[in-house]
Amino acid sequence: TSNEDVIFFHFFPEINDGEGHPSSSHQTLKGTSKWATSLENLLEDPEGVKRFREFLKKEFSEENVLFWLACEEFKKTQGKKQMQEKAKEIYMTFLSSKASSQVNVEGQSRLNETILETPHPLMFQKLQDQIFNLMKYDSYSRFLKSDIFLNHKKSEEQEENSPEAQTAAKRASRIYNT
Repeated sequence: TSNEDVIFFHFFPEINDGEGHPSSSHQTLKGTSKWATSLENLLEDPEGVKRFREFLKKEFSEENVLFWLACEEFKKTQGKKQMQEKAKEIYMTFLSSKASSQVNVEGQSRLNETILETPHPLMFQKLQDQIFNLMKYDSYSRFLKSDIFLNHKKSEEQEENSPEAQTAAKRASRIYNT
């Protein structure tokens, strides 16, 4: 496992690696079709996050999505002590000059540990927005043209057009057309 995997599962122990996760989507669009509509939709889908991370890892910028996800999780943190601990983890992992997975955000040279003394849920919001925009206008469009995305899309289409899926559809149409 890479350093980023350790970081990911440290911040998100409840997210498994795409196996057995409940789908939060009740919309008709699923999978790659939904991912292609917006970066927000991609980031709401555990499988989408997994594929996007895979892509960013190849681009050496996986820390961007890990930071964004850590900030999302941080906003849900309750209690000052827990917030201080999580804020420090985020700072040390992504923002400090010695960070193991440093993200590149504007004003980074002015950041220091004093921001950790009075944590609040939106304390990383501006930095998170910068990283979101960087992903949205840079890596997301490349992701949609990548082999990782296109191969996943192709395998989805093959599943939909498989003989089993067609047989079920034919059976259903025979039932309703009789």
